[in-house]
Amino acid sequence: MSNLITSFRILCSISLLFCKALSPLFYALYLTAGLSDMADGWVASKTKTVSEFGSKFDTIADIVFVAVCLYKLLPVMALPVWIYVWTGVVAAVKIFNVVYGFVRQKKFVAVHSLLNKATGFLLFLLPFTLPFVDVKYSAVVVCVLTTVAAVWENRICKDTIITFKLNKK
Repeated sequence: MSNLITSFRILCSISLLFCKALSPLFYALYLTAGLSDMADGWVASKTKTVSEFGSKFDTIADIVFVAVCLYKLLPVMALPVWIYVWTGVVAAVKIFNVVYGFVRQKKFVAVHSLLNKATGFLLFLLPFTLPFVDVKYSAVVVCVLTTVAAVWENRICKDTIITFKLNKK
């Protein structure tokens, strides 16, 4: 059931491509996709159907959703250059974390920390704030939390790798 919900999120995400950004239909599909992201994990947990495939499928759905949202929203937001630079630096740290985890553990490492969830939630709320708050102010809050989450994720990855190596001996 949870994988069906994840599939529905991918369908909603792709449907966003055919909507005008920030239109009522866009917001409805966007909200539905976001709520389904929360629902799939909860359903998997409650039905005890958590799986490695489901986790990877959820990550793929997240990537599709984020990519579509970036494609639709970036052209309608007047973001200062420093936000792009900050976002690029955080993205580089997150990519480093994934590559570092893969090289050291020979498997895909994704940290689902509370900070990452909070960052995702604030990022999800961002389009809803656009009519009321200048994006440069709301983006600072998201960027700060994202930076803290990326650094914390890096720390967790290194601790996990150290723990993993110590336990192997």
